[in-house]
Amino acid sequence: MSRIVIIDGHPDPDHGHFVHALADAYAEGARQYHEVERVDLAMLDFPLLRSAKDWNEGMPTPEIVEAQQAILRASHVAIFYPLWLGDVPALLKGFLEQVARPGFAFKTGESGFPKKLLKGRSARIVVTMGMPARFYTWFYRAHSVKSLERNILRFVGFAPVRCSIIGSVEGSVARRRKWLDRMRELGARAA
Repeated sequence: MSRIVIIDGHPDPDHGHFVHALADAYAEGARQYHEVERVDLAMLDFPLLRSAKDWNEGMPTPEIVEAQQAILRASHVAIFYPLWLGDVPALLKGFLEQVARPGFAFKTGESGFPKKLLKGRSARIVVTMGMPARFYTWFYRAHSVKSLERNILRFVGFAPVRCSIIGSVEGSVARRRKWLDRMRELGARAA
């Protein structure tokens, strides 16, 4: 049995959004075989970082410390978010900046290269969007997913990092059901 942390990165607490349903389905599947903790960003209240000094030396809020501890306990982290203006929502970006502080997620090694402090954990990125997923991956090259994967998750040690890009979310009910079933399956496998 492993421990999974689900980060629901949708800023709107209205539970009618498909991202919330996907995170719920993933949690439902995961709870069959794993311990699950959940971080719902829409319910958190934390400040945005405004300076390098604050990022390096500032004290995270108790909610951020709690999220950091959940990540430390986890062997797998699943991050869910809607594509907003071609990227992660600002609230998710602000959360990641707060969580991935130096000394927690990485530290500068003697060689000048960062030492990854969150090694030994895998991750799943699940992003939803109105446009077709193939168009996003072909035309836009899935840049927000690649940035999150390469510049944050892999930078601090997560590997492997897998992605689910779900486009045309306003499509058919049957297609949504298939994605919910897929999330239950992925949650059960901690993949």
